Amino acid sequence: MEDAGVDALAERLGIGSRHLRRLFLEHLGATPVAVAQTRRLLAAKKLIDETALPLTEIAIASGFGSIRRFNASFRATWDRSPRELRRARGATAAEGGPCTLELRYRPPFDWSALIGFLAGRAISGVEHVASDIYRRTIITSRGPGWFEVRQADKNALKLTVHCPDASDLLTIATKVRRLFDLDADPQTINRHLRQDPLLAPLVKARPGLRVPGAWDGFEIGVRAILGQQVSVAGASTLAGRLVQKYGQPVAFDVEGLTHTFPSPATLAKADITGMPAARAEAIRQFARAVASGKVTFDAAVDSEAFQTKLCELPGIGPWTAQYVAMRALSDPDAFPASDLVLRRACGRNETASWRPWRAYAAMHIWQGVKDGTIDGLHMDGKSRRKAAAGGG
Repeated sequence: MEDAGVDALAERLGIGSRHLRRLFLEHLGATPVAVAQTRRLLAAKKLIDETALPLTEIAIASGFGSIRRFNASFRATWDRSPRELRRARGATAAEGGPCTLELRYRPPFDWSALIGFLAGRAISGVEHVASDIYRRTIITSRGPGWFEVRQADKNALKLTVHCPDASDLLTIATKVRRLFDLDADPQTINRHLRQDPLLAPLVKARPGLRVPGAWDGFEIGVRAILGQQVSVAGASTLAGRLVQKYGQPVAFDVEGLTHTFPSPATLAKADITGMPAARAEAIRQFARAVASGKVTFDAAVDSEAFQTKLCELPGIGPWTAQYVAMRALSDPDAFPASDLVLRRACGRNETASWRPWRAYAAMHIWQGVKDGTIDGLHMDGKSRRKAAAGGG
């Protein structure tokens, strides 16, 4: 990150570049440029250690502008070249083929709950879950690709990426970390939530519960609109139909992966059928807002402002906006308060004491209904089945 990059970041955050530098020095003890350089070096070393990518591709993937700068930075930091580091590891470079990375997390990690949540909402053709392996199609800078995620040893998930260009690898890994909420600190979250009598037994039963994120914010938004007033399974069926009609077909020989999810530009002008007209129009309006840049899923966006913009669109209310913020923005305090099961479980309880982790509280309650840990919600069979699915 050079000075121009610092200025752009400051503008994105809505603060001055000098103030941004002061904040970095105060809280991190280094300038933004130094932090970015360290991140590039660590990313490159991870790729050298864990993949057989050619060093030129690693330099590009980790953000170095030139091979000369790549080599000089390694020598200055580790007193050896990237090639010497690779030789010490005993690996050789290889062209083509999938790349595999380990994505580490802080334990505990409730893999079964997270993969179960994703499996129940998998969009046919785009996502597929089988044998505790999550797979999905993606669109990269060089065309469609796909990846799979499974459990690994040593508190890590194993990510295997099949994509046309290695320069996308670290971006993909970062988005997968958000999808699986790998940067959460469960000890801190649990310590806070278990002070509440309602949540204490739920946290004890599932101490590694995470909030599933999103690979693509637009996709989650469409999925949430489809989930209004229908079951989770019903919303998945509708999403699958959209994909079959408007998604881009792919030619991967992988079970269950046949299309990429339709783009905002495609759905903005689509003649969507097979659902209530109001819901189809809500999807088109949402797609137009995303395609035009009115709605963005940038990590720096303010969650409340984001929800306000969503609620200004026809057919989108607070539940949808909060659910999308919870998953697409990874807002740890987003809370779909109008959700049936959350209303019944909370009763008159004040949820303000759960801040800033209300999204995790919601996941615990939804999971508690599914597990049978929470009872006495006084719902009929149909409502209980829908609530037990948890979320949209």
